Amino acid sequence: MNPTNTLSPASGPSTGPLTGYTVLDLTRALAGPHAGMMLGDLGARVIKVETPGTGDDTRSWGPPFVGPEDDRQATYFLSCNRNKESIALDLKSDQGRETLTELVRRSDALLENFRPGVLDRLGFSMEELQRINPRLVILSITGFGHDGPEAKRSGYDQIVQGEAGLMSLTGSGPDDPQRVGVPISDLLSGMYGAYGVLAALLEREKTGKGQVVRTSLLASVVGVHAFQGTRATVAGEVPRAQGNHHPSIAPYGLFACRGGNVQISVGSEKLWKALTDAFGIDASDPDFATNADRVHHREKLIGVIEDAFSAYDPATLLDKLNEAGVPAGKVRTLDEVYAWDQVKSQGLLLDVEHPVLGDITLPGPPLRFFDAATAQERTRTTHTAPPGLDADAEAIRAWLASEPAPAVGGN
Repeated sequence: MNPTNTLSPASGPSTGPLTGYTVLDLTRALAGPHAGMMLGDLGARVIKVETPGTGDDTRSWGPPFVGPEDDRQATYFLSCNRNKESIALDLKSDQGRETLTELVRRSDALLENFRPGVLDRLGFSMEELQRINPRLVILSITGFGHDGPEAKRSGYDQIVQGEAGLMSLTGSGPDDPQRVGVPISDLLSGMYGAYGVLAALLEREKTGKGQVVRTSLLASVVGVHAFQGTRATVAGEVPRAQGNHHPSIAPYGLFACRGGNVQISVGSEKLWKALTDAFGIDASDPDFATNADRVHHREKLIGVIEDAFSAYDPATLLDKLNEAGVPAGKVRTLDEVYAWDQVKSQGLLLDVEHPVLGDITLPGPPLRFFDAATAQERTRTTHTAPPGLDADAEAIRAWLASEPAPAVGGN
């Protein structure tokens, strides 16, 4: 993929497949910023445009806040804005619109998650953005979609988790709907959005033209209904929450043992035999003959397994399950996750220097890249902390002044 501008400097040393690309991030809250962060993790230069004075909404979302009393930092903002630069622009002013126009001319992609119609009123409709830069890829994330009877509804994660059916599938039972413990519809729409941007940039290689990529919080959740979706659309069943056990596989879930619990995943008859052999469970019981039988008699099965597990504490039980070849694990708290050697080995923690907080550790990006011939890792290793509000305005304006804008329509 050839970027519009290969000379734009990143705010720090950068590697990654999107090095040389410039992304203009007009988004706030979580869905759009997460998409921008993903593209930044891949090496793109990401310029975050914020509201003067207050910045992104998430700068005030807390507690927790950290740092000095006169410059408190929201950890929420820190979660979705690494590898970005910040400039504050009043898009209702002539000067703000002029600066944004120059940024659009020099960008490969623009991300926005305004409610439908807001960009049009600011003078930056999709048509105008494409006129300014025909090679621009535009990602637009909304709550419920940009068209349709409910297009104008504001999209917030918990509302969409309910409206898109996810809460009906999550909880201890049908009468206990629960939200997922992270803003999953925001995160998924950001992930789908970044994936769409990459596809559009790839197509630009053939056409020389940008396009508009649209997704929504609603679409992102419906897009991951997976087997629960076809259970509804094909089998005509209405899936409902049933706690920590899989609706189509048994035994597969959280089981009590002495002084705690463990999780097991028995997804084949071979694994079922390994479990029964290791723990003396009666495999000849006709109620457990097949996976379908075990699903149908799940409550009886849970009782039998938990009775067998009751003789073991969690650590001993996990060792025995591992020895038997039965996939198993424990439920970790986040402090345990971040202290885990396996997490560290995968590059899932990264250290950055924050202008206010100093050296901090952030959860890291989930992708790694390797040279196929040499197996040498090529993953980006140098990252920058989430920026202070308007911290990069001077450098960005200097770049705009020194870097000629590409010719309109140029390849």
